[in-house]
Amino acid sequence: MIPVRDESDDWFERALEDAEESATDDDDAADEPSGDGTAEQFDALGGAETTVDDDESAEAASQRETAVETADEGNDGSEGEGELFDEDFGAALADVDVPNAGADETGPEGFSELDFGLAAGNETDFDEAVDSDLPRLELGIEGLDRMIQGGVPERSLLVAMGSAGTGKTTLGLQFLEHGLARGENAVYITLEESRRRVIDSATEKGYPFDEYLAEDRLAVVDVDPVEMANSLQSITNELPTLIEEFDAARLVLDSVSLLEMMYEDRATRRNEIYDFTRSLKEAGVTALLTSEASEESPYASRYGIVEYLTDAVFVLQYVRPDDFRETRLAVEIQKIRDANHSREKKPYEITDEGISVYQQANLF
Repeated sequence: MIPVRDESDDWFERALEDAEESATDDDDAADEPSGDGTAEQFDALGGAETTVDDDESAEAASQRETAVETADEGNDGSEGEGELFDEDFGAALADVDVPNAGADETGPEGFSELDFGLAAGNETDFDEAVDSDLPRLELGIEGLDRMIQGGVPERSLLVAMGSAGTGKTTLGLQFLEHGLARGENAVYITLEESRRRVIDSATEKGYPFDEYLAEDRLAVVDVDPVEMANSLQSITNELPTLIEEFDAARLVLDSVSLLEMMYEDRATRRNEIYDFTRSLKEAGVTALLTSEASEESPYASRYGIVEYLTDAVFVLQYVRPDDFRETRLAVEIQKIRDANHSREKKPYEITDEGISVYQQANLF
């Protein structure tokens, strides 16, 4: 377990100062019923010849003829009885009124005006406004926002889980860009890349992070995970105040898995991450964490903690068809508290401009 120092030095300001002095990049790179004895039994039953005494056969035939003659005499003497059976079944029903079930049948008055919502097929459309008093925001991910009715509630804690190369960092940058382009302030904390590398990656996608930095509306902080683990208690205490002073509306931490990795003891890891996520909620910021997915399941994080501490979980994963034609990327919303959302798995692509989710498409 990493020992936690009691220092309460201003890590946020120190990280910003170090970032301004640093000019170097860190290159980080990716499925006939059993017939034993049955046939013989049926052969023995069906193929056996039955021997009938000739006298018995003649007597039985005489009895059958007598019975038929008696029945005929009875019918002739009962006028009107049995007339229904003088006709065949079809003729008996010829004059029966049958309801019209044709295409022109409209049903009861007003029936045709009812809308059962079946015309749209399987697609879920959440374009209409949601009846809620909670303020909401868009993620800024094309297609993904349409899978959420009304948007994500503000001040939610979100997590994007996925294996390497599924676009977790890109989703985080795009999430911040959407808010910054609308006048919000934002904070990006990276435990994996250098500050300069984050800015360059954003610029490459057309996000003017340099301009936002110059306007003091964006803070990009690169923190060593060991240092952050050592100072996590002080960071947890200071973070709400720092976010409030910076007036940040959105925050990204990439990635929480590196922070979790610093604690060998499971109980300590759970407690530290719980305290940290609680401080983010208290800060009043909409925060997005990125997390590595478990090797056993794409629906669980590496340590199985953050998906239970967050309000929304987005699963990014590779989908490989049985014929191995092409590996595709798919996104699924596992949960969002206080929001209706699609539960379908939808394909997406990582382009030069970010992530684009094909909400109207199916995987295969």
